[in-house]
Amino acid sequence: MTETTQAQAATDWQERYAQRMMRTFAPPLATLVRGEGAWVWDAQGRRYLDFLAGIAVNALGHAHPALVQAAARQAATLVHVSNYFSTPWQIELAERLVELAGLGGSGRVFFANSGTEANEAAFKLARLNRGDGSRTRLLALESSFHGRTMGAMALTGKPGMRAPFEPMPAGVEHLPLSIEALEAAMDERVAALIVEPILGETGVIPLPEGYLRRARELTQRHGALLIVDEIQTGIGRTGAWFAFQHEGIVPDAITVAKALGGGVPIGALLTTGWASELFGAGQHGSTFGGNPFATSVALAVVDEIAASGLLANASRRGAQIREMVLGLGSSLVAELRGRGLLLGVGLAEPVAARVAAAALEQGLIVNATNERSIRLAPPLIVGDAELAAFGERFAAALRAVEGELQEAGR
Repeated sequence: MTETTQAQAATDWQERYAQRMMRTFAPPLATLVRGEGAWVWDAQGRRYLDFLAGIAVNALGHAHPALVQAAARQAATLVHVSNYFSTPWQIELAERLVELAGLGGSGRVFFANSGTEANEAAFKLARLNRGDGSRTRLLALESSFHGRTMGAMALTGKPGMRAPFEPMPAGVEHLPLSIEALEAAMDERVAALIVEPILGETGVIPLPEGYLRRARELTQRHGALLIVDEIQTGIGRTGAWFAFQHEGIVPDAITVAKALGGGVPIGALLTTGWASELFGAGQHGSTFGGNPFATSVALAVVDEIAASGLLANASRRGAQIREMVLGLGSSLVAELRGRGLLLGVGLAEPVAARVAAAALEQGLIVNATNERSIRLAPPLIVGDAELAAFGERFAAALRAVEGELQEAGR
C-alpha cells in the first residue's frame, strides 16, 4: 500500500467513524489495526508504544499467547449459557478471586461485564444495608470516578459529569479528600463508604497516608460497608493483587474489572463477611455476567500474571519509570504520583493535552487526565527495551512542549 493509499484509508476510517458512531467520545486519535506486546500499529502502518494499555486494561499487552490460546480454546468449547447454569470456569474464577483478595470462607463474587456494572452492583449492595431504615447516607469522595450508569455516576464526585442527567439517585454525599472530613461525616446513618485507593481519572491521586486504615476502623465501628473500587488499581497494577493490600486491611466489598480480562470485558463485585449475605435471589443479575468465555480468559490472565511474576515486575518497573521521569531534568515535570505501573506525572504548566499530543507524534501513547496530569499505565509485561523507548519518546515530547512555551514567551 502506498503512502497516498494509506493516508486515504485513514481518512476513510475517520469519516466513517464520524458518520456512524454516536458522539459520546472525542474524535479518535488514530485507527489501530493490530498489536503485539506493548506496541500497536495504526491503519497507516505506524507503530506506537502503548503506555496507556487501553486505560489500565491490557495487563498482558496485546496478543499475548496465554490470552489468545485461552480465547480460542474457549470459543471452540462454550461461549455463553446464561446464569440459569453454572460453568467450571465461572466457579474457579470466583474461588481464585476470593483467595487472591484474602476474603476467607465467607467470600462471594458477582460477575458483571464492566467496572461501571460492578459499581452499580455495589451501589445496590449499599442500599441493602439499611439497618432499621435509618441508614440512608452513602459516602464517596469529591473528584472520584466510579462509572457512567446512573447509580455509578451518583457515586462519582464530578458535578459536571452528573449535571446533564440529574436528578441522581438520592443519598450520596461527596467528601473532601482528607481523614478529617471522613471522621466528621461518619455516623450511624451511613450505609457505605466507597473509595478508590488511587483516583485514576482525577490525575492518579493516591489516598492520604493512613486513609484506608482509618476508613476501615470507622466503618466497622458504625456498621457501614467499606467498598473499595479497584477497577483501575486491581489485578496487579500497583504491585499487589489489590491496592488495599498495601494497607493491611480487608474491605467488606471490592469492585474489579479492567485488567481482570486483559481486554475481554468482565467485571466483578467481591464481598466478605456480613456483606456476602445482603443480596438475595432475584435482587440483581446479568445476562452475560460470568459467561464461560470471559471467565476462562480471565483465569488465563490471572494465571499468567502469577506465573510470570508480574506483580514484582509492576513494582520494579514503576520505580524505574519514576526515577527516569524525575531524572529527565524537564522544567515541566513537577512531581510523580501513584504506585507500581499506575503513575501520574504532575506538570508545572497546564499543558497536559499538548504533552500527550506531542508524545503521540513521537510514537508514544499516554493520557492527559486533566490540564496538569499525564497518566502512565503500561502493560504489566514491560521490560528494559520498552522503558528505554518510553524514556526517549517522553523526553522528546516534553522538549517539544518546552520549546513551544519558550517561543510563546512563557
